[in-house]
Amino acid sequence: MKHNNVTKTNVMRILEQKNISYKSHNYADSDAVSGVEVAEILHENPNQVFKTLVTVGNSKINYVFLIPVSKELDLKKASSVVNEKNVEMIKSKELLPLTGYVHGGCSPIGMKKQFKTVIDVSAENFDTIIFSGGKIGFQVEVSLDDLKKTLVFDLADISK
Repeated sequence: MKHNNVTKTNVMRILEQKNISYKSHNYADSDAVSGVEVAEILHENPNQVFKTLVTVGNSKINYVFLIPVSKELDLKKASSVVNEKNVEMIKSKELLPLTGYVHGGCSPIGMKKQFKTVIDVSAENFDTIIFSGGKIGFQVEVSLDDLKKTLVFDLADISK
């Protein structure tokens, strides 16, 4: 699959190396800040566009959660799913050294280290989900089955 004159992100390269078909969405020329704004610009259902949240548990272990941009992470449910007393969002300044990604461009694919990843169960309502392509302004759209080829994840009810 050739994307003419499209900037390729690491995420896209990883998907291609694993022969995973994906659709790329570009909003780099917009000033969208929130995930909901990104969904609006892309004319996509905000329940199908997911944000990648990196958290840290009581045990100092990091976890990655993907939830619809229209929702919030339910920290109680999230903690319970990963068997932690509680989890909290990591500080913005810790994101880049930990994952290799900047805030707003964080993708579950291609992080420096593979963390336990949980995707909100609502993802099953869609043939594909859309999430960060690893760079601000870029999103990728992938089916959950294809995502399993490159990412180990669980599905759980983690949003509110």
